[in-house]
Amino acid sequence: MAEVELQIDQATVVSATEAIAAVRCTLGPVRRGARFDRLRDLAEAIDLELTQILAYHRSVEELDPVHTALVTLQGRGVQHLTSATPGSHWQVIQGTNPPTS
Repeated sequence: MAEVELQIDQATVVSATEAIAAVRCTLGPVRRGARFDRLRDLAEAIDLELTQILAYHRSVEELDPVHTALVTLQGRGVQHLTSATPGSHWQVIQGTNPPTS
């Protein structure tokens, strides 16, 4: 399984188990269904699945490195996602792509 990574620019927590985030892919490509289990540089536990990728207002199956998109993440730990501020670094979530069939 390939390691993947997204930088979060803006995060909006929609519910206790869902967030929408503007992201940039820094390691990938990241595919729909990817599971994120780590916040780089933080100890908080997360278990998030990437359920939707919107790039240029259309749904896509994957996001290549350096590209940006609006993604939906579902699972445990959405409350730990934060938006970047002028004085902070972008938060980074790390995980793996789903197995290919």
